[in-house]
Amino acid sequence: MFSTMENRSVIVTGGSKGIGLGIARVFASAGAKVMLAGRDEAALQKAAAEVAEEFDGGMVATCVTDVADQPSCQALAAATVETFGGIDVLCANAGIFPSARLQELDRAALDEVMGVNFYGTAFCVAACLEELSRSELGRVVVTSSITGPITGYPGWAHYGASKAAQLGYVRTAAMELAPRGITINAVLPGNILTEGLQDMGQEYLEGMAAAIPQRRLGAVEDIGYAALFFASAQAGYVTGQSLVVDGGQVLPEDPGALQEM
Repeated sequence: MFSTMENRSVIVTGGSKGIGLGIARVFASAGAKVMLAGRDEAALQKAAAEVAEEFDGGMVATCVTDVADQPSCQALAAATVETFGGIDVLCANAGIFPSARLQELDRAALDEVMGVNFYGTAFCVAACLEELSRSELGRVVVTSSITGPITGYPGWAHYGASKAAQLGYVRTAAMELAPRGITINAVLPGNILTEGLQDMGQEYLEGMAAAIPQRRLGAVEDIGYAALFFASAQAGYVTGQSLVVDGGQVLPEDPGALQEM
């Protein structure tokens, strides 16, 4: 049986929708105090109200944050300490995935994606470091992706590079954080059913599901439960690792392998 997250203080960046909101809901269900961070104040307030209502007035707060901006990340950490008294878990989840082909990847396009996906991870860890060190259960969970570290997709070279960069960061960060009693691990989602995918239409979703051995897209809560494991006391001897959560998406050798099933 896993230990409780009761009264643990958890930051979830990119927490107003999609995977971030799924992570927040899972931690709230486990009794954690959750700080939702994102750039859209209205979306944050809506998400916080939904989570609080679902979990009977659970402790949920919001902080408008641009993770690509280091002072904004520092303000997030300070707001969390002021609101909840400390920081136990940082879920560095915020990410963007605009599509651009290689010839379109100018400095601005690269900076935008790397700024949110990679710099944002590093900035948030640095901002929360001292408070995580004071925690009895200091944890960092990074939302990476199968795209970049394992797979590729046309138009997402910059996105894939940013997600692979996160894993390189996690491995060395694990060594530096270990003496402080902090673990850091990454979750690598496959195709997860989020608001963005739902807008692509049913035919597109069915095509994506057909390429997955489990024949379904993942739920945002699937990523939340993986993050909850990494944040648990029972995962205290796990650090610098990555966990693929994709329904077996990366396993088939070719499309014919699925037909053989």
